This record gives sequence, C-alpha cells and structure tokens, in this order.
Amino acid sequence: MEKQFKVGRIAAALAAVLFSGHAMAAQTLKFSHTDNPGGSRQAAAEVFAKKVAEYTDGRYEVKIYPSGQLANDPKAIEMMQFGAVDFTVSATGSYAPHLASLNLTAMPFLVDSYEQGWELYDNSQWLQGEFAKLPAKGFRVLSTWEAGFRSFTTNEPLTSPEDAKKMKMRVFPNDMIRWSMEAMGFQTVVMPITDVYLSIQQGVVNGQENPVDTIKSQRFYEVAPYITLTRHVYSPLPLTVSEKTWQSFSDEDKQAVMKAAKDSAAFSRDLVKNSVAKQLEEMSAAGAKISTPDIEPFRSAVQSVYAKAKDVYGAEAVDKILADAAAIRKAMPAN
Repeated sequence: MEKQFKVGRIAAALAAVLFSGHAMAAQTLKFSHTDNPGGSRQAAAEVFAKKVAEYTDGRYEVKIYPSGQLANDPKAIEMMQFGAVDFTVSATGSYAPHLASLNLTAMPFLVDSYEQGWELYDNSQWLQGEFAKLPAKGFRVLSTWEAGFRSFTTNEPLTSPEDAKKMKMRVFPNDMIRWSMEAMGFQTVVMPITDVYLSIQQGVVNGQENPVDTIKSQRFYEVAPYITLTRHVYSPLPLTVSEKTWQSFSDEDKQAVMKAAKDSAAFSRDLVKNSVAKQLEEMSAAGAKISTPDIEPFRSAVQSVYAKAKDVYGAEAVDKILADAAAIRKAMPAN
C-alpha cells in the first residue's frame, strides 16, 4: 500500500511538471498597431489573439500593443522584417515602401462599395500576385481587415477642390495618396498618424483623410470638425506576419494562425461596415459637421493621377488593376 502511495505521488509530481512545462512553453508573439484601444483594429486584434491561442492549444500567446506603443506603422513593418514584431495591421499603402506596386491600390475611386472592395482584395489576380511577392521582403499577408473608405476631416468647410487650394492636408508616406491630394488642390504634409491630432490643433495642417472608423477612434473630429464624405479611396488593412515568425511555425500552427487571421478578418469587415452610420451619428452629436459633397468635381480633379501612375509604375500594372476593379464594379453594382 505504501509503495502504491509513493508511485502515485511520483506520477502526480511528474504530471505537475509536465503540465507546468506545457504552460511555460507558450510563446509570446508581439502584435503592433496604431489604432486606439477603442477602435476596430484593437477589437479585431483581440479576436485574432483569442483564436490563435485557441487554435494552437495555448502554444502561442499574442500580446497586443495598440496606439503605436512599439512603433508607428512604417517602423512596425520594418521591425517585422527582423522579427522584432510578429504581426501588424496597416493600410496597404504602408507596405508600399517595400513593394512599390502596392501604391496602385490607393488609386482614387477604384471601388464604390465594401463588397466590391472585398472582392478586389480577395480575388484580384493582379493583387494576389503582388501579395505573393511580399514574403521575399520579410513579411506576408494573412488576411485583410476592414477600415473603410477614406474621407476628409478639416477645420474649415470643404465643399469642392476649390476649397482644397486653401488648405494643408496631412498625408501618410504614400505617393498615390499624396498625388491625389495635390491633384485636388491641397498642399500636402507627410507625417505619422500619431502626430496628426496635435498638428491640426496647433495649425500645422488643416486636416487629414482617413476612414470614418479611424476618424472616430483617433478623435480627429474634435480638432477638425468638418467631416466631408468623399470616399475617395478604399482603404482596407492587410494583416501581416513576419516571415521569420511564419517560418518558425510548424505546418499545424501555420494553419491555425491562418484560420485565426480569416476569422478576425470576417469579424473586422462586419464590425466596420455596420458601425459607420452609428459612428457618424455619435460624432455629429459631439459637434462634428458631416456632409456629402458633389463627388464629380473630386473625380474630375484626380484624373491626372491615373496617367501619372502609368508613367511611374508602368501602364501594364495600372491597366491590370484598373481592369480588375472595372470588372468587379460591373459584376457587383453598388446599391
């Protein structure tokens, strides 16, 4: 009996050690983004983290660093190349310094609805081919989260490109966005998103352009209360992983992380699409002045951007993405 008791104690001790070892084996992965904790990126990141832990049976823990705690968008992407950050999520144009052709996704007025945008990012042969080049740059796309369509927030009324000629507009480091803003008449100032609120407040710039979700989460409407819904660029958020991190995963864990990425993308798309009306109502109640201008003058103003894109990136690439977008708009008319 005493011998059985000792054997039982040894077995229990071994089980405790094994359990402790398993628990300690969970590897922490760093997820950096620049959205505030109340924004949709943080909500989707929490879904992603939960699903990664679930689908890997606790082998990995995703720790989220919001609000640019680790780095702004360009720096986080650079850090992924060295494995210092494992995941980030940012506008497609933020990745363009590493693959210039991705600037073409920011050409103005490519799509008119969320559904068209999802089809473009999920099934455009040209875009999928460009994404396939990214692992050689040090990171890869796992899925595409939603941010929505870019519109303006300014501290003066913006009704037409004529008004734009009097304003300085913050842009992020993306040639296509800058060209479009300058074609509309704005003077452009490049700066990271983490500097924008204070820069508007101090009069360095008159405003910025971003999706409604970002305008709300970053509270830009407090310092630039004129929200002008031009929806001039569809601006989703590719979720990316460091290639070094990806190659460290087993095949099983790669499948698990990819599944978590797709689940979080579905969550993000649903959340953002269905939140815009409420966000606009909340900002209006807080004093924002929301308007939808005549879009045709803005469309006309940016026509030169397509020709400039062909000069810089080549007519073949521009024609391919324009053809994909046109086919999608025809097959899926916006309501």
